[in-house]
Order: sequence, then structure tokens, then C-alpha cells
Amino acid sequence: MTDATKVLVVTLFCSNLLGVLRDHYLAQKIPTSLLDTYYAAFRLPDLVFNILILGAISAAFIPVFTELLARDKKKALIVANNLLNIGLVGVVLSLAILFFLMPWLIKVVVPSFAPDKQATTLNLARLFLISPLFFAVSYYFSGILNSFKHFTISSLAPLIYNLSIILGTVILGNRLGVYAPAIGVLVGSLLHMAIQLPSILKRGWRPSLTFDLKDKDAIKIFKLMIPRSIGLGSNQILLIGFTAIASGLSAGSVAIYNLADNIQTMPSVVFGTSIASALFPHLSGVYAEKNENKFAKMMENGLLAIIYFLIPLSIAIILLRAQIVRIILGSGHFGWEQTQATASALGIFSLALVFSGALPLFAKALYARQNTKTPTIIGVATVAISLLAGFFLSKKLGVAGLAAGLSIGMVVNVGLLGLAIRRMGININWQKIAKNTLKILFASGLMAIYIQAAKYTYGTYIDLDRFIEVFGQIVFSGLFGLLSFITFAKWLKVENFSFSVFEKVFKIDHGQKIN
Repeated sequence: MTDATKVLVVTLFCSNLLGVLRDHYLAQKIPTSLLDTYYAAFRLPDLVFNILILGAISAAFIPVFTELLARDKKKALIVANNLLNIGLVGVVLSLAILFFLMPWLIKVVVPSFAPDKQATTLNLARLFLISPLFFAVSYYFSGILNSFKHFTISSLAPLIYNLSIILGTVILGNRLGVYAPAIGVLVGSLLHMAIQLPSILKRGWRPSLTFDLKDKDAIKIFKLMIPRSIGLGSNQILLIGFTAIASGLSAGSVAIYNLADNIQTMPSVVFGTSIASALFPHLSGVYAEKNENKFAKMMENGLLAIIYFLIPLSIAIILLRAQIVRIILGSGHFGWEQTQATASALGIFSLALVFSGALPLFAKALYARQNTKTPTIIGVATVAISLLAGFFLSKKLGVAGLAAGLSIGMVVNVGLLGLAIRRMGININWQKIAKNTLKILFASGLMAIYIQAAKYTYGTYIDLDRFIEVFGQIVFSGLFGLLSFITFAKWLKVENFSFSVFEKVFKIDHGQKIN
């Protein structure tokens, strides 16, 4: 396992674990109907951040900065400062406009909320307008550090952010209600930036007032970021659309959708995003060398790793979804009715878990080749599909219908990206991928039998009324499932059947590794 992958897997796992703990305390301390306002309030500030900052960092800044860094470090840092200053000016102006338009826009985001809930959402949304300023600087810092192949500090930042929300909720929740986690969000976003500052200074970065809209590298980054920003913006429009639909469902539906999505996000981030993020700067470097064989091999090994872990995990989550939701959320204000609704949404989300994990790898492979148009066009199209599917399915299935809409869009998105990658001549051995995927599916199907048997055996002899007993059922069933899957995968000779799969993520021809 490479150091980059180790760091990202461990820190992303810990960050998502804290995210689960954060949701636990939110569900415990804040009534679910008020949690609706908390999640809805993020939609508009997140729209600005995704369009102006995340699009530039994720698709444009890192490939261009990495290329510049290989030639001239001083020039690269000047370009980084220029982009940061331009981005900050854009963010400040956008947030100022949004602040004044917010009362009208909130009625679009949550049209079916009662007036008092709309007022609370408005207050929270205006508070959350502060955090994109800190995140704008922080994500530029992360982009620079990742280009230096340094992942540790930037991957610790989300842990600090989630910990801040947890502490704000626990310490202030009884007094301030839904405003307690909002304070945690603001403090956490500041710390997200501050923790990276010493490391970025150590690598030679210094703040400057550089502001040059005509700089050729800045123009190149702007051109690359526009398609990605449109794609990210369309994803935020999807979330705004889903929030508007959920506001017209039963009370708590906005929160239930987000809580279920957060739970399913954990495995996809740990075993999907971590691999894609660690590969991204390497893929950018290999593409700059014009070594297509290395590029394809790295993608192939990364995809095998994602499939190996996420197929069995998705089946395990589907089988244990009620127990998982009860353990994470089933306390305080979060009752059995909310637990059932969240478990239904989680089960549907999990059907597309492997696609959720593969999406960042496919997208970043295209970004590494400085192709941001293709994933954007595909992303916008699948957002429309998700919105339509979610709208119609929610009429029959409620919140679970929104989860189904998102899952359908995710499957279509990954399928189209895979076709685009194939047409670009990236010679991934798709037959090898398909062969191992079938073996993993068969091993996972056999694993499901053992999980079900263990789950019902445990429930027959032990009451499931308390936290420790439900947790014991998850552990007991999960261990049987894990051992059975590893055994069956080995028996079926699945390539990379053990945790050594990560060692092959960065391997290329002749056993060489990219450092």
C-alpha cells in the first residue's frame, strides 16, 4: 500500500466515522423537523462554493499547477496566488448578492415549508454564507499540497471540521437548538483552513496581492474549470430540486434524505474517493509523460479495488440497513418511524454504491487528461434524469423515491463515462474487470446467505431492545459475512482478493511503482 493511499484511506475513514458521530448527535439533540432547516440551509452557500471554487480545484487547478511545478516552482506559486485572489473576489461578490436575494431564494429551495421553518432556514443560510470564504482558501491550500504529493494535513482538515460540529451540537445543543451545529460549521470551516497554513508556508507559499485576469495560465485554468463548474452547479441544482420536493413530503423528509445519503457516502468515500484522490496527481503526471499504458493500468487496478470492496459492502448494508440506522441515529428525537424511512432510503442508495465509488475515479481520469467537457455534459444530462425520476418516484415512495432517482442517475452517469473512456482509447482490460466483477458478485451472494443466517440466529436468542444488543448483531453478522466473502473470493480466485489490492492501485508494468 502506498503512503498516499494509506493516509487517505485512514483519514477519510476517520473523517466519515466522525461524520456518522456528528449525525448521531444531530439526530439526538435536534428534532427531525428542525434538522430539515439545517440541511436545507446549506444548499445555496454550497452552490456558490461548488461553482466558483471546487470546480477550479478538482478539475483545473491541480493538473495545471502540477505541470507548472515540474518546470518552475516560483511561477507555479505565483499562479496559485493569482487564482486564489481572483477566486476570493468572485466568492465575496457572489455571497454579498446572495445575502440580499436570500429571502426570495429560500422560497424556491423549500416552497412547502411553513413560514416559521422558512424563517429559520433563511437565518441559517445567511450564517452559512461565511464558511465558503474559509473553504475557498482552504481548498486552494489542499490543491497545492496535493500537487506536492503531500496528503496528510489536507486530509486531516475534514476531521477537524466534523469534530467542531460535534462539539458545537453536544455543548450548545440544549441551549441553542439548531443554531448549535451552525456555530460548529463556522468554527470548523475556519479550522479547516488554519490547520493547513503551516504546511503550505513550509512549502514556500506566501500570500500576495497578485491579481491578473489576463495571465495565460489563469485563462487556461478558467477554460478548464468552466465545464466542471457547470457540472458541479448542476449537481447542486439537483440537491436544491430534491430539497424542494422533500419539503412537500412529511416533516423530517429533508433531514432523512440527507442522513441516509451521509451513511451510504462513508464506504464510497473510503473505498472510492480515497483511491481516486490519491491517483489524480499521478494520473496527471503520467498523462503529461504521454504514457498511455501506465495510465490505463493505474485506472484498471484502481477500479478493481473499488469493485472488490464496494460490492460486498453494498449487499451487507442492504441486509443490515435497519440495524445500522438504529445504531447511528435511533436515539433522542429520532424515533422508529424516522428510522424505518431512513433505512428504506439507505437500502436503495446502497444498490448503486459501487457506481458511487467508481464515479470519482472515472471523472478524475478525464480531468487528469484536461478533459472537463465530457464529464460535464454527461453530468448535466444525468442530473436531469435523476430529477425527473426522483420527482415521479417520490410520489409513490416518499424519501426512498428520491434515493432511487439519485441512484438511477448515478448508474447512468458511470455507464456513460465508461463508454467515453473506452472511446478515448484508454486501453483498460474490460474483460478482466468483468470477469472479476462476476466472481465478486457470486462471492457476495454466498456471503449474503451467511449474513442472513447469522442475523436471524443472533436475533432468535438475544433481545434487540438496547444499543449494545443491536450493535452486537451487526458485529456478529458482519464478521460472518467478512470471513465468508474472503473465503469465497479466494476459492473463486478473484484477483486481488485480499487487502493487498491497494498495493496494486499504483503498480504499473514490471512491478514498478510510482512514488
